Amino acid sequence: MYVAVKGGEAAILNSYRLLADQRRGDSALPELSVAQIQSQLKLAVDRVMTEGSLYDPELAALAIKQAAGDLVEAIFLLRAYRATLPRLGVTRALDTARMVLDRRISATFKDLPGGQVLGPTYDYTQRLLDFTLLVETEGAGVPAGKPAEPSSAAPAPRVVDLLNQEGLIETRPVPPGDPAPTDLTREPLRFPADRATRLQNLARGDEGFLLAMAYSTQRGYSHSHPFVGEVRLGTVAVELEPEELGFAVSIGDIEITECEMVNQFAGSKTQPPQFTRGYGLAFGHSERKAMAMSLVDRALRCDELGEPVESPAQMQEFVLGHSDSLEASGFVQHLKLPHYVDFQSELELVRRMRASADAAARAAAATPAEGDRP
Repeated sequence: MYVAVKGGEAAILNSYRLLADQRRGDSALPELSVAQIQSQLKLAVDRVMTEGSLYDPELAALAIKQAAGDLVEAIFLLRAYRATLPRLGVTRALDTARMVLDRRISATFKDLPGGQVLGPTYDYTQRLLDFTLLVETEGAGVPAGKPAEPSSAAPAPRVVDLLNQEGLIETRPVPPGDPAPTDLTREPLRFPADRATRLQNLARGDEGFLLAMAYSTQRGYSHSHPFVGEVRLGTVAVELEPEELGFAVSIGDIEITECEMVNQFAGSKTQPPQFTRGYGLAFGHSERKAMAMSLVDRALRCDELGEPVESPAQMQEFVLGHSDSLEASGFVQHLKLPHYVDFQSELELVRRMRASADAAARAAAATPAEGDRP
């Protein structure tokens, strides 16, 4: 037994060395630095921060480098590190109405107070490979034109406020005595989950899974006809209110993407026809994630709005129970680990069943048919 353990340990250590060699790649090429990943692979860094539940671009870039670009593994690394950090306090809810905007678009109104801000987006690119990026020169791949304008700090009213002026969209005032939301990083997920818990789960959920669920809602699987009320990208202040001070202080700014999706609602016995909304928020520039999250959030509100639960995207236990990339990855990849004993027992069972079936077939063949008997 000791020899087997030592042999396995040596193999594992060799695997570590091979992994490091694979990560490094061709030693004749310069090594990719964490600063380069943080600066130039921003969208990957933002996804890792969002699903890793930790806003730290440098650590997210480090995790991506350590994982050799495997974002799910990088998310695992970041979450594992996050679990070791002390809790120093709870910040106030982000006031996204005071966001300094880099991008702000709406698909519902052309002319908005504050204007549409196109900002950085792939929406209008031609999706053709840019071979100038193969040339390692300063400015390669950058189109000619005027430099980007600075972020807008001017107040920009929310699109849903325009609908609210006519009473055409639901309002959700905070009720008195509203309890603090459950912290999913400390408490297990329980069903039925309230909306605050669902939003936490969706924010940490795998982008690909949420995208598929959101896509299903647009193909008739939740009777949803959505419009992008607004997508906002920008920086917002994080504020903490220490007990000894009695007032809030800003401890820094973070970049976030926020999406409010506007959906039709035919009304119910207690509510008139109106628009309802779905909500999504993610760290950094994560539009696809925020939009998918808002679509799934709206689908999961079916019970609250008196709608029939008929599709997977409306089922809490299905969506929330399968959205986490780490749980999904772990459950699938654990199949690579040794299952020798389980398989041998299954193998023996199948052999016995086959033997029994063969014996029954031989007995049936040896027994004369009813019409063949004398």
